[in-house]
Formats: sequence, C-alpha cells, structure tokens
Amino acid sequence: MDASTPDITYRLGNDIDLDAFIELYRASTLGERRPIDNRRTMAAMLAHGNLTVSAWHGERLVGIARSLTDFAYVAYLSDLAVHADYQRLGIGVALISRTRAAMGPDSTIILLAAPAAVDYYPRIGFTHHPQAWVLRARDSFPA
Repeated sequence: MDASTPDITYRLGNDIDLDAFIELYRASTLGERRPIDNRRTMAAMLAHGNLTVSAWHGERLVGIARSLTDFAYVAYLSDLAVHADYQRLGIGVALISRTRAAMGPDSTIILLAAPAAVDYYPRIGFTHHPQAWVLRARDSFPA
C-alpha cells in the first residue's frame, strides 16, 4: 500500500472525532510533544486550526496536517502527524501537497520540526531558517 493508492483518501476540514484525533497523535511521534492527555486543549487545537487536511484508510484517521494560515502570505504548519503503521508511504508529502494547494499561490509554509523529523523536511524541499524564535507559556516575559 502507498499514499497514491485508492486505499488512502484525503479530506479538507476539521470535522474529526476528538478520540480519533488524539489516538492518531498517540500513535505517531507527535504525541510525545503534544498535550494528548488534556482533552480540552486537544479539542481546541482541532477546532481552531483553520486549514486541516487529513488522511484516511477507510474510516481510520491515519494522518493529519493542521495549519494556521491567512491563505495569502503564510501558513504555520503546526502539526504533521502520520500513524506509525502508515509512515514511509508518502502520506506526509501528500498532506503537505494538499495543504499547499489549499493556500494562496504565493503562500509560504513555516514549521518547527520535531527532533525525529529534522532530516525529513530538507529531503522533501524545505529549507532551513535559522532565525526562528519561541516564547513558551512557561517562559518569563516582561509585562
């Protein structure tokens, strides 16, 4: 099975069952860095991403690309998750491709790579940008 076979279908939109969403994160390496035990936060993440592309094997959610975008200039691809049983089949590339297609023709995708994916993104065409900055909720910030 590969991502181009009819076995994998893709959907646009965030009408996804919360339990299936959480299970996908748990079954991918992304679950290690997301609050999968906090249903309220996970529900908000699912509800408020304004560009969500999902991959399905029958009725099973096997992949997701969840982005925040203005559909004209930039998109922050906050989550790219593929179920461990479905990795290395081209599903991640297909999810990103469909995300790009839904954005404006001049839009740029920006993401923060998970440690396990640092070598993945250059292989599929992303370029490294060394000027990224992160301010986490627990970090101090002058008021």
